[in-house]
Amino acid sequence: MKIYFSLNEIRAPFYRPAVTVGNFDGMHIGHQALFKRVVQLADGREGEKVAVTFNPHPLQVLMPDNPPRLISPLEQKIELIRAAGVDNLVCIPFTREFASISADGFVEDILCRIIGVEDLVVGYDYACGRGRQGDIPFLKKKGDELGFNLHVIPPVVIDGIVVSSSKIRELIIKGEMELVARMLGRYYQIRGTVRQGRKRGGTVLGFPTANIAINREDLSPKRGVYVVQVLYGRRIYGGVMNIGYNPTFGDSGFGAEVHIFDFEMDIYGQEIRVNLIKMLREEITFSGPEELAAQISRDVADAKRILQELDKENCLK
Repeated sequence: MKIYFSLNEIRAPFYRPAVTVGNFDGMHIGHQALFKRVVQLADGREGEKVAVTFNPHPLQVLMPDNPPRLISPLEQKIELIRAAGVDNLVCIPFTREFASISADGFVEDILCRIIGVEDLVVGYDYACGRGRQGDIPFLKKKGDELGFNLHVIPPVVIDGIVVSSSKIRELIIKGEMELVARMLGRYYQIRGTVRQGRKRGGTVLGFPTANIAINREDLSPKRGVYVVQVLYGRRIYGGVMNIGYNPTFGDSGFGAEVHIFDFEMDIYGQEIRVNLIKMLREEITFSGPEELAAQISRDVADAKRILQELDKENCLK
């Protein structure tokens, strides 16, 4: 997949492209339906498959005092779009100047003149241009005028809930990771570099942990203990992760620490990726290290049981 970080990098329109446009935060199953349609349309005529997105997220520019916390950082979003089978990703820098472009200007100058859209695939609630003036009826009219086909993908619904990035954020904050995974089509993932902690996990509690920072601006799940998969190198390990403040020890810093099963490597300074499978319990203040260690033992046993059941389910599929 070729990535364009500026419209000026596009020297000529793409060959008979099928195009989808959106923020694609999380690349959930609703987004994946858009990409599937793009691939079908483009492959049917050997055209190019093009995705157009924005960085930073538009609301981070338009609402700087209350920006959305993102499900996927840009690096992960690019990985997921690449996996969807796209040939070209156009990542437009989003600024207040860009936000002032009219819907006509966006469609005529960018989608048609620069990108050369032949088929435009959008979600049922998509709108473009200043003030979101370019809604579905507008795009249908412009397609008829300018010679491109509009394909509108209906909402994807799970358990009576329309899948959307905003809904997934809400569920992540509530710790409802199993429903989140169904809506994403994969587990919600936290990434971070392992840093030096207070080293109480191994020496005091008997459960060594890898500590990663979670910025207050990042989308963080509900404080508590989670069953996780840890991706390091080419292997996947089971584990339990605590997200929060470590109230038993009176810590004030917010972060995450994961106890990785059957793992003894020194990974300070290395990046790990952690898939959140299920929330076990909320964060609790214990009377002291002994009570906390006993609870961690129970958490580990519960996590191992859940992971074993998950492995059995995957083997049966």
